[in-house]
Amino acid sequence: MYASDTAVPDPHVIVLFGALGDLSRRKLLPGLFHLEEAGLMPHEYRVIGTSRRGGSAEEFRDVARRAIGDEAGDQPWVRLAERLSFSAFSADEPGPLVEAVGAAEREIGGAPSRVFHLSIPPTAFAATVRALGESGLAERARVVLEKPFGVDLATARELNHVVHAVVPEDRVFRIDHFLGREAVQNLIALRFANGMFEPIWNRDHIDHVQIDVPETVGVDGRAGFYEGTGAYRDMVVTHLFHVLGFVAMEPPTTLDARSIGEETGKVFRSVQPIEPDSVIRGQYAGYRDGDGIAADSRTETFIALRARIDNWRWAGVPFFLRTGKRLGEERRLLTIAFREPPRKMFRAARAFIEDYGPDHISFDLGNPGGIITSFLAKVPGPQMRLGQARMEFTYEGSFGTQGLEPYERLMYDAMLGDRTLFTSADGIEDLWAASGELLRDPPPLHRYAPGSYGPQKMHELIAPRRWWLPET
Repeated sequence: MYASDTAVPDPHVIVLFGALGDLSRRKLLPGLFHLEEAGLMPHEYRVIGTSRRGGSAEEFRDVARRAIGDEAGDQPWVRLAERLSFSAFSADEPGPLVEAVGAAEREIGGAPSRVFHLSIPPTAFAATVRALGESGLAERARVVLEKPFGVDLATARELNHVVHAVVPEDRVFRIDHFLGREAVQNLIALRFANGMFEPIWNRDHIDHVQIDVPETVGVDGRAGFYEGTGAYRDMVVTHLFHVLGFVAMEPPTTLDARSIGEETGKVFRSVQPIEPDSVIRGQYAGYRDGDGIAADSRTETFIALRARIDNWRWAGVPFFLRTGKRLGEERRLLTIAFREPPRKMFRAARAFIEDYGPDHISFDLGNPGGIITSFLAKVPGPQMRLGQARMEFTYEGSFGTQGLEPYERLMYDAMLGDRTLFTSADGIEDLWAASGELLRDPPPLHRYAPGSYGPQKMHELIAPRRWWLPET
């Protein structure tokens, strides 16, 4: 499946905090299995699960077996299962985990690398990281942090201070599964490997950019987390802005983590403060009826906003970001809308073009993902009549493979120490700084019906432009 020169990580001890939780079941354990299946796990490794609820190695293997499903009878499962173990852990008493890591390292031999994946509530980050430092476990270790990375600038700085006191920045991996998607990484290939795109990727040719992530699911099972977070903190700062960074960055000198991080960092520093009057917040009808939701909740389940980047390439080009729960469809979409050319000749010929907007190129950031272009073409017939046409590229149709799932790619990169697709401390702080005014003075909520595309007020934000999805 992969080229013979594909890197294989050095020997590792991998510790999964929250190993019996939802993320571990849905993503981490299946991800480790598929990496083993693809031959991308180290030749020697051990996986230690921990949970604040306690557990056993047998329970951990049973959770892993059920998470992997029908494939659990295959040889890759056998190889993974015999490397799974479990340890008790608490920040007050890390001794059992120290012993478990030591035993795993003796089995492997030498000085294997350590990866600690913290799939735990944000309130437990600081105490857990401090315990890793005080116990000596942080030595030669990489720490993978799940979002959210703070809830504002002050808390982000505090978290970074705690982490950096134990682990240097080059061994911190803030995971954003959006950046692990093949389609997001293809932005770099499309822009910089093709001569037809980069010359027009600027304010002279692009009218606006849309990043759309509508979701059909509600917040069931996550009410405790979501009520104190909302759509902006949950999705925009941690996901959509990072996609924006890939869209808007300047050409990196190389494709390594340092060069790409420098260029996306410049974008984040150039994001103008998000003004409350450039934001539409919504809450779906029935949200307040959920368990754990305040009867007068002001938490937004939908947000649409206009962002601007103050640099030479993008000055004057609005970036429209939109995401929400219980919407009409599930998509992960980036759309580049090009400036409209003069069309007087077609209007004179009555070619029926008034209802068409700008040409688009849309990146489907889902799995397997693809690219859709929308443009005007002549409708067959004796008259000059324009109609909207489209061309579509899919990964599956062109390459016959979906590659690694986002979490699989990011877990693999963390073992290699490759931070290209991970978020830096400075980048996170710059985005929270740009969000300060909005968080201090959020605009009012607008109610919307589940199954819709959000509150009608969102159309005023983008006017005279229109929100655009390929099927609608």
